[in-house]
Amino acid sequence: MTATSQEKLGLPAQMGIGLVLGAIVGVIIQNVPGVEAAWFKPVGDLFIRLIRMIVVPLVFCSIVSGAASMGNASKLGSIAVRCLVYFLLTTVVAVAIGLVVANVLQPGAGIPLPSSAADVKKVTPPNLVTTLLNIVPLNPFEALASGNLLQVLFFAIILGFILSAMGEKTRNVSLFFEEMNHVMTRLTSIIMKVAPIGVFALIAFTVGSFGIRILLPLIMLIVAVYLAALIHIFAVYIVLVKSFTKVSLKRYFQCMAEPLLLAFTTCSSVAALPANMRASRKLGAGKDVTSFAIPLGTTVNMDGAALYLGIATIFVAEVYGIPLSFNQQITVLLMSLLASIGSVGVPGSALVVMTMVFAQIGLPMEGIALVAGIDRILDMARTTLNVMGDSTGAIIVSHASGEVDPEFAAEES
Repeated sequence: MTATSQEKLGLPAQMGIGLVLGAIVGVIIQNVPGVEAAWFKPVGDLFIRLIRMIVVPLVFCSIVSGAASMGNASKLGSIAVRCLVYFLLTTVVAVAIGLVVANVLQPGAGIPLPSSAADVKKVTPPNLVTTLLNIVPLNPFEALASGNLLQVLFFAIILGFILSAMGEKTRNVSLFFEEMNHVMTRLTSIIMKVAPIGVFALIAFTVGSFGIRILLPLIMLIVAVYLAALIHIFAVYIVLVKSFTKVSLKRYFQCMAEPLLLAFTTCSSVAALPANMRASRKLGAGKDVTSFAIPLGTTVNMDGAALYLGIATIFVAEVYGIPLSFNQQITVLLMSLLASIGSVGVPGSALVVMTMVFAQIGLPMEGIALVAGIDRILDMARTTLNVMGDSTGAIIVSHASGEVDPEFAAEES
């Protein structure tokens, strides 16, 4: 393929082709003896490792640069408050939608208990105090090295705030982080050129590994999660975009195609973070808001995880024949909200977070085995929702704060 045709085709289209071809190859793998889906996994894992390689320095430099460039504490505080209010409200709505859909569809009714459920080991979740204390790193360099995004964010925000407060005295340091942010953005663009190959390999492995047989007994759970995600997208995100911004839906989905495809195929908010930041800027989100809101949202804004936790709780309760009262479901809403905050945007984190919710309302931990086999399929939906929520938040907060990108304003006018 020539450079001109690649440029004309566009990265989202190339990733879409990779997704379709990967699904086709996955189906072929299921029906051809001697061909294993595991052959494709190293290629997909390599792509995810390349993305995760740049995420920590990108997030750190982006947050420090964004906070330092805001000029004063009141501006940073205003943007932070607006982001957190948005994250809180949309997450509460996500859990509520999940609970309503689960109560209506009753996805766990009539599903027999698998024998493997008894083999699952219990996991003791950390208590709330420990979770909050762990936000503060004992050693910032250790947090950077281990990729603990919540601790990296905490340290980066404080460092950026101090640089902003000191003004001209630390201008050279601020410029260093700004230039490093540009370097990491450029590196991201280079790595993204292999995204279609990574998407192809990940989908081929997923479809080739699970096939259709594992989906049939749990089809109602899958339907419930995807239906609730679609409801949340159109009843919350799209309504907010249309109500508070001048972004057309056509332009919105055109710009968001790349990060959403990455989120859907990699099941990682972290992997989609660089593309999500670029898409948000194209949709008018200001540079400062984008640099602050998207990395923060990747760590604390988990609408997809919260929605999924509500549905999974009802599902497991129905399978085990344990009725949940209205008060218990309100507890699920609150626990899902707290548990989803800080669940790092990497594949499979929802299974760990689920233990906190189950422990609080007394559901058997063995129930996690019921969804573990199809977690990858469900993770595609919730990660896509997480990424879309982060971008929508950055756009909404930019308009509310008067931080809309000037180039976008000129283009839309």
